[in-house]
Amino acid sequence: MERKNSEDPVKSPVIQEIIMSNRIGAISMEIARRLNIEPIKALQLFFESETCAALHDKATKLYLFGDLYVADEFMLEREKTHE
Repeated sequence: MERKNSEDPVKSPVIQEIIMSNRIGAISMEIARRLNIEPIKALQLFFESETCAALHDKATKLYLFGDLYVADEFMLEREKTHE
């Protein structure tokens, strides 16, 4: 029996928030590794970035890309702001 999308538990806002939180953690860990900083500092930097805002904005479709790609986007943003 096929489920409708509205009945799919993965589509619920609560589950979507859990998935996004998990992704942000993974992205922050990658940023911490690349910048050789504490993960909590990486998380703070990411939350304050335009890349994080774009990740939450469905119109940008950044959420469709992988975590390493999002980390790359953050690093590019950081390079541009620190030139």
